[in-house]
Amino acid sequence: MSADTRAVHAGRRDLGGPATRWAHVPPIDRSSTSALPGVLAGGDAYETLATGGRPGPADSFVYQRLWNPTVARFEDAFAELEGAPEAVAFGSGMAAVSALLLACVQAGTPHVVAVRPLYGGTDHLLATGLLGTEVTWARPAEVAAAITPRTGIVLAETPANPTLDLVDIADLVRQARGVPVVIDNTFATPVLQNPLAHGAAMALHSLTKFVGGHGDLVGGAIAADAAWARRLRGIRAITGGLLHPDAAHLAQRGLQTLPLRVRAQSEHATMIANWLAAQPAVARVHHPGIDDPQRICERQMSAPGAVLAFSLRGGYAAAAAVAERCRLITHAVSLGGVDSLIQHPAALTHRPVAAEARPHAGLLRLSVGLEEPADVIADLEQALAGAASAGQAPERPAARESRSAPGAGVPR
Repeated sequence: MSADTRAVHAGRRDLGGPATRWAHVPPIDRSSTSALPGVLAGGDAYETLATGGRPGPADSFVYQRLWNPTVARFEDAFAELEGAPEAVAFGSGMAAVSALLLACVQAGTPHVVAVRPLYGGTDHLLATGLLGTEVTWARPAEVAAAITPRTGIVLAETPANPTLDLVDIADLVRQARGVPVVIDNTFATPVLQNPLAHGAAMALHSLTKFVGGHGDLVGGAIAADAAWARRLRGIRAITGGLLHPDAAHLAQRGLQTLPLRVRAQSEHATMIANWLAAQPAVARVHHPGIDDPQRICERQMSAPGAVLAFSLRGGYAAAAAVAERCRLITHAVSLGGVDSLIQHPAALTHRPVAAEARPHAGLLRLSVGLEEPADVIADLEQALAGAASAGQAPERPAARESRSAPGAGVPR
């Protein structure tokens, strides 16, 4: 069965029958609590769910923090698309990351080998050690040397946020020597890349991005085997990180059009990346479609994806001027929606990242939407021209120390 067909029908196979009263669209269960069939049965159901188990056919769901059928339906659909036995959904991508790290700490393996670059929020959380983890930052070729007996996971993004760096998943798995490899697959989505097919133990996602696809939900998910899924559900039950059923319903609806959207957006991004590469004001374009010397994209992705980044020769001032002069493209954080978004990572999402790993001050990240590529190009063209003709770009804010992380001011 094709990915397009699975995306439409995953998590829907019980519809149209008596179990769902012949419903054609997945129902939404917003119940915060469930009736209990009895004290003993209710207690048994609570124990099962609070420790990460799944309810039996006749079991009560007890309380929404422990289990929700709308969320579970989405999880089943998402696991199918990722080629994983199970998936666990959370209230945000960072809630998913937090549960993963807490699971490592709980197991007595708090050490994380993290391959930079990472999403700024993930990098910041690891750097603080807030959840009791220890981190060793590594380049892709340094992972084997960084592993210790206390290592719980190897964590990487590919393509990585914000510079679209690619990591060879199979090589990472070989270096990890049995330590679970977790790949943040947000940029690629299950449409373009399936990390578990290359040996990864888990695929991590911000559902807020391409899965939701319309900028109207926040969520996260981890696709994994049954053992890891149970551990993660147990953490989620304790910490209260369950995805809201309304968001789960929107995310499942997003899955149905995900292949169509992502393939089209990826085609648009490649066209725009090639145009940017020919502009004198642009020093470098980061996109797997034109910047992949090791041909990693060719080996593990079916298309380069819909996010790109580009560095401007004028540094921070030029980048800020271009971002602020875009008219069609929205100047905003996030990515993966049907409309194009542009942002300055070093000043925003990656501001708390240590100076040595922070993106260049002249770098802009562009999430390409479903607009006609020529219209997006026209907007970028006028923004580049306006920034150049203005002569005086927006003044760079003075670097300052972040209250949450040392050395977190706007970079040089």
